[in-house]
Amino acid sequence: MKNINFKIFFVVIVLLGSTSCEKELEEFNPSGITAEGVYTQPDGFESLVNAAYAYTRWWYGKEDGYNLTEMGTDLWIQGVDGGANVALLHYENLQADQASVEILWNRTYEAINLTNAGIEFVGDSGLPEELQTEREAELKFLRAFFYWHIVETWGGVHFTTERTATAQTEANRTDESEFYNLIKNDLEFAIANLPQTPSQDGRVGRAAAEAFKARVHLGLEEYTEAQALAENVIEDYNYELMDNYDDLWDMENVSNPEVIFYVDYHKDLNLNDQQNDILYPNGHPRGAHNGHLMFLSTYDRNGVVGMTRDIENGRPFARYMPTRFLLQLFDEDIDSRFHGSFETTWYSNNPGTYTKVVDGQEREYTLELGDTAIWATKEILSPEEELSRPYLVYDLENMYNEDGTYNNNRQYIALNKFLDPTRPSVAEMQSSRDAFVIRLGEMYLIAAESAFMEGDASTAANYINVIRERAAYPGNEEEMEVSEGELSLDFILDERARELAGEQLRWFDLKRTGQLVERVRDYNPEAAGNVQAHHMLRPIPQSQIDAVVNKDEFTQNEDYQ
Repeated sequence: MKNINFKIFFVVIVLLGSTSCEKELEEFNPSGITAEGVYTQPDGFESLVNAAYAYTRWWYGKEDGYNLTEMGTDLWIQGVDGGANVALLHYENLQADQASVEILWNRTYEAINLTNAGIEFVGDSGLPEELQTEREAELKFLRAFFYWHIVETWGGVHFTTERTATAQTEANRTDESEFYNLIKNDLEFAIANLPQTPSQDGRVGRAAAEAFKARVHLGLEEYTEAQALAENVIEDYNYELMDNYDDLWDMENVSNPEVIFYVDYHKDLNLNDQQNDILYPNGHPRGAHNGHLMFLSTYDRNGVVGMTRDIENGRPFARYMPTRFLLQLFDEDIDSRFHGSFETTWYSNNPGTYTKVVDGQEREYTLELGDTAIWATKEILSPEEELSRPYLVYDLENMYNEDGTYNNNRQYIALNKFLDPTRPSVAEMQSSRDAFVIRLGEMYLIAAESAFMEGDASTAANYINVIRERAAYPGNEEEMEVSEGELSLDFILDERARELAGEQLRWFDLKRTGQLVERVRDYNPEAAGNVQAHHMLRPIPQSQIDAVVNKDEFTQNEDYQ
């Protein structure tokens, strides 16, 4: 999955008063040439398409993207190093000055402008006619993809299908239905004109367009269409579920047959633009995939013994801690997704003799290389039992208070899906891991939810049981099976959490089902007292509100200041 090299031309793109400059293309340097001059040459146009793909890197596998897609839900609370955007985790004083909101607003509208330009100029690109059609289909897929993120995140905000070539001082408010109509029409074109399989690793094929359109229809409660498209993807292509859930996240297996659409990152970390001062000022957003930083607990400091930071266990930023609710969704004795998703045991890489204190009592113990040094568990251990174990123990009561707030948000059961032991150094913040955006497991869940909402619980259970059978430890398949009578929307949301936690879908799931406020109040004690109905949309960045002259028309989303 490493074949697209996002080398991008240097052209100024302007939208709503903000400018973005793209990276210089080494093979094709159009300095001083107008956009029309660049886009009407084959090399320049191909660079435009590559640039449009590159904008997906702002959302997926990045801290800003996690802040807007996973945080502020029922699944995560604040780790000890929660970062500058903690308001997105617990909604306290969430206003229009949040950096993640502004960054993704600006970058996504730049992507829209770029796709609009490509769609405008594709007929003059100088490419062969058949390739023109394929590139137009890719650009329309990407425009639909970016507009879906905009309308889902901010609602009926600025909308245009025309390239913006000069600074704009006015913005419009457009009904959400116009967004969705364009999204569906663009995806129809993509489905009709993309190749059956992507022409190159890192590009989209027809299955990605069908899969994404299924997601769109599900959000619009168009269940018949959603189910049909999800079933097409399941049945009509060569994608298949990995035999073992854990294998999905193996760095040696990122090119696997379950992944339908992904954001492409390079094995050569120098090609991921970390040091590009134009695209990523101040090193933001740290180049390649950085999910491996965000979800880890601090196994390497603050009184932890037997461990020192290493490549295998990762560099912990400790931004996000799982809610007690998320951990308790799993029966780890029968469901492999718990240990396939979370780290509970750390093995000593710093042997020696140590002393621990439990309930005022001391115990000395010696760790050899590879011995268990830390065990984090959902169990509740007595002081005697904890003292008897020759390693540090963080049990449920150590990590969480009874009400679900954190007692210890430094050391906890940590999401390990994005760990990358192939990084070249302990301090490396980049990972070459591709960011999975759509995989086959989601298609089974979309087909199941659509069938359930249409009153066909039997079909819904069948689809969910495919996912649960894959997740079952051998011999536990029958225990994992769910009957149609056990299904509910809550069960489906719980199942999506078990399958997709951390994969940048949760905020959209809760918004789509109208469960955001209820579930946050029930299961996220940090945010429960703050979340309100208006949080179903994010605030428009204050810089955008300030930049427009038609402030009476282009107003802030309701109840934000």
